[in-house]
Amino acid sequence: MTTVRDNVFKIGDNFVTLLGDEVKVGQAAPEFASVASSWATVNPLQESKGKVIVLSAVPSLDTEICDRETRRFNEEASKLGDDIVIYTISADFPMAQKRWCGAAGVERVKVVSDVVDAEFGVKYGILIKERRFLRRSVFIVGRDGRLTYVNYLPTLGDEPDYDEVIAAAKKALG
Repeated sequence: MTTVRDNVFKIGDNFVTLLGDEVKVGQAAPEFASVASSWATVNPLQESKGKVIVLSAVPSLDTEICDRETRRFNEEASKLGDDIVIYTISADFPMAQKRWCGAAGVERVKVVSDVVDAEFGVKYGILIKERRFLRRSVFIVGRDGRLTYVNYLPTLGDEPDYDEVIAAAKKALG
Protein backbone atom coordinates (compact mmCIF):
# COMPACT_ATOMS: atom_id res chain seq x y z
CA MET A 1 0.00 0.00 0.00
CA THR A 2 1.28 3.46 -0.93
CA THR A 3 2.12 5.83 1.90
CA VAL A 4 0.12 9.07 1.82
CA ARG A 5 1.85 12.09 3.38
CA ASP A 6 0.02 15.33 4.16
CA ASN A 7 1.34 18.51 5.77
CA VAL A 8 4.86 17.93 4.40
CA PHE A 9 5.07 20.03 1.24
CA LYS A 10 3.29 23.14 0.03
CA ILE A 11 2.49 24.57 -3.35
CA GLY A 12 2.01 28.24 -2.63
CA ASP A 13 0.24 28.51 0.72
CA ASN A 14 -1.48 25.14 0.54
CA PHE A 15 -0.26 21.73 1.60
CA VAL A 16 -0.48 19.03 -1.04
CA THR A 17 -0.44 15.26 -0.70
CA LEU A 18 2.79 13.40 -1.45
CA LEU A 19 2.56 9.73 -2.33
CA GLY A 20 5.30 7.32 -1.29
CA ASP A 21 8.04 7.32 1.31
CA GLU A 22 11.13 9.50 1.15
CA VAL A 23 14.33 7.66 0.32
CA LYS A 24 17.54 8.08 2.32
CA VAL A 25 21.26 8.15 1.62
CA GLY A 26 22.74 4.67 2.02
CA GLN A 27 19.68 2.68 1.00
CA ALA A 28 19.43 0.76 -2.25
CA ALA A 29 17.97 2.99 -4.94
CA PRO A 30 14.47 1.78 -5.78
CA GLU A 31 14.18 0.32 -9.28
CA PHE A 32 11.56 1.95 -11.48
CA ALA A 33 10.21 1.84 -15.00
CA SER A 34 9.73 4.97 -17.07
CA VAL A 35 9.11 5.72 -20.74
CA ALA A 36 11.44 7.07 -23.39
CA SER A 37 10.40 9.46 -26.17
CA SER A 38 9.42 6.42 -28.27
CA TRP A 39 7.07 5.23 -25.48
CA ALA A 40 9.40 2.25 -24.95
CA THR A 41 9.71 1.21 -21.31
CA VAL A 42 13.13 1.93 -19.82
CA ASN A 43 14.66 1.27 -16.42
CA PRO A 44 17.32 3.96 -15.93
CA LEU A 45 19.04 2.09 -13.08
CA GLN A 46 19.44 -1.07 -15.16
CA GLU A 47 20.29 0.86 -18.32
CA SER A 48 23.16 2.66 -16.54
CA LYS A 49 24.17 -0.05 -14.07
CA GLY A 50 27.77 0.28 -12.86
CA LYS A 51 27.82 4.03 -13.49
CA VAL A 52 27.04 6.96 -11.23
CA ILE A 53 23.47 8.04 -11.97
CA VAL A 54 22.02 11.48 -11.31
CA LEU A 55 18.21 11.50 -11.24
CA SER A 56 16.84 15.03 -11.56
CA ALA A 57 13.07 15.11 -10.97
CA VAL A 58 11.18 18.11 -12.30
CA PRO A 59 7.48 18.99 -12.51
CA SER A 60 7.43 19.88 -16.25
CA LEU A 61 10.04 20.75 -18.85
CA ASP A 62 7.68 23.43 -20.16
CA THR A 63 8.24 25.64 -17.11
CA GLU A 64 10.98 28.23 -16.72
CA ILE A 65 12.82 26.64 -13.80
CA CYS A 66 12.62 23.07 -15.11
CA ASP A 67 13.83 24.30 -18.50
CA ARG A 68 16.78 26.09 -16.90
CA GLU A 69 17.62 23.14 -14.64
CA THR A 70 17.62 20.60 -17.45
CA ARG A 71 19.67 22.83 -19.75
CA ARG A 72 22.20 23.36 -16.95
CA PHE A 73 22.51 19.63 -16.25
CA ASN A 74 22.88 19.05 -20.01
CA GLU A 75 25.75 21.55 -20.03
CA GLU A 76 27.36 19.86 -17.01
CA ALA A 77 26.89 16.40 -18.56
CA SER A 78 28.92 17.47 -21.59
CA LYS A 79 31.89 18.07 -19.24
CA LEU A 80 31.62 14.72 -17.46
CA GLY A 81 32.95 11.38 -18.59
CA ASP A 82 30.85 8.40 -19.58
CA ASP A 83 30.87 7.05 -16.01
CA ILE A 84 28.30 9.64 -14.85
CA VAL A 85 24.85 9.61 -16.46
CA ILE A 86 22.26 12.31 -15.84
CA TYR A 87 18.54 11.66 -16.25
CA THR A 88 15.77 14.23 -16.08
CA ILE A 89 12.45 12.71 -15.12
CA SER A 90 9.10 14.46 -15.39
CA ALA A 91 5.47 13.50 -15.80
CA ASP A 92 5.33 15.21 -19.21
CA PHE A 93 4.16 13.11 -22.14
CA PRO A 94 7.09 11.58 -24.06
CA MET A 95 6.25 13.43 -27.28
CA ALA A 96 6.30 16.74 -25.38
CA GLN A 97 9.69 15.81 -23.89
CA LYS A 98 11.02 14.93 -27.35
CA ARG A 99 9.79 18.23 -28.78
CA TRP A 100 11.27 20.19 -25.86
CA CYS A 101 14.66 18.43 -26.10
CA GLY A 102 14.84 19.14 -29.83
CA ALA A 103 13.99 22.82 -29.36
CA ALA A 104 16.38 23.17 -26.40
CA GLY A 105 19.25 21.23 -27.97
CA VAL A 106 19.39 18.85 -25.00
CA GLU A 107 21.33 15.77 -26.09
CA ARG A 108 23.55 14.72 -23.16
CA VAL A 109 20.89 14.41 -20.47
CA LYS A 110 18.60 11.42 -20.86
CA VAL A 111 15.00 12.57 -20.50
CA VAL A 112 12.36 10.02 -19.46
CA SER A 113 8.72 10.24 -18.46
CA ASP A 114 6.92 9.01 -15.36
CA VAL A 115 3.51 9.71 -16.92
CA VAL A 116 2.28 6.12 -17.37
CA ASP A 117 2.50 4.53 -13.91
CA ALA A 118 4.14 7.29 -11.82
CA GLU A 119 6.35 4.51 -10.44
CA PHE A 120 9.37 6.75 -9.94
CA GLY A 121 7.28 9.40 -8.17
CA VAL A 122 5.80 6.92 -5.71
CA LYS A 123 8.98 4.93 -5.06
CA TYR A 124 10.97 8.11 -4.33
CA GLY A 125 8.15 9.81 -2.40
CA ILE A 126 7.73 12.76 -4.77
CA LEU A 127 4.44 12.25 -6.59
CA ILE A 128 2.11 15.17 -5.89
CA LYS A 129 -1.34 13.58 -5.84
CA GLU A 130 -3.38 16.70 -6.60
CA ARG A 131 -1.36 17.62 -9.70
CA ARG A 132 0.05 14.19 -10.70
CA PHE A 133 3.48 15.61 -11.26
CA LEU A 134 6.79 15.33 -9.42
CA ARG A 135 8.25 17.37 -6.59
CA ARG A 136 11.57 18.88 -7.62
CA SER A 137 14.37 16.74 -6.21
CA VAL A 138 17.76 15.26 -7.07
CA PHE A 139 19.11 11.80 -6.27
CA ILE A 140 22.52 10.29 -6.97
CA VAL A 141 22.95 6.54 -7.24
CA GLY A 142 26.47 5.16 -6.80
CA ARG A 143 28.00 2.42 -8.92
CA ASP A 144 26.85 -0.07 -6.27
CA GLY A 145 23.18 0.90 -6.69
CA ARG A 146 22.98 2.74 -3.36
CA LEU A 147 21.84 6.31 -2.90
CA THR A 148 24.77 8.63 -2.16
CA TYR A 149 22.90 11.95 -2.36
CA VAL A 150 19.26 12.90 -1.75
CA ASN A 151 17.89 16.43 -2.02
CA TYR A 152 14.18 17.18 -1.77
CA LEU A 153 13.88 20.86 -2.71
CA PRO A 154 11.73 22.86 -0.25
CA THR A 155 9.59 24.50 -2.96
CA LEU A 156 8.86 23.90 -6.63
CA GLY A 157 10.53 27.23 -7.40
CA ASP A 158 13.90 26.31 -5.87
CA GLU A 159 16.74 25.11 -8.05
CA PRO A 160 19.28 22.58 -6.88
CA ASP A 161 22.81 23.65 -6.05
CA TYR A 162 24.31 22.50 -9.35
CA ASP A 163 27.92 22.66 -8.16
CA GLU A 164 27.01 20.58 -5.09
CA VAL A 165 25.26 17.96 -7.23
CA ILE A 166 28.14 17.66 -9.70
CA ALA A 167 30.69 17.49 -6.85
CA ALA A 168 28.61 14.75 -5.17
CA ALA A 169 28.40 12.81 -8.44
CA LYS A 170 32.17 13.03 -8.92
CA LYS A 171 32.71 11.94 -5.31
CA ALA A 172 30.44 8.92 -5.91
CA LEU A 173 32.82 7.79 -8.66
CA GLY A 174 35.14 6.74 -5.83
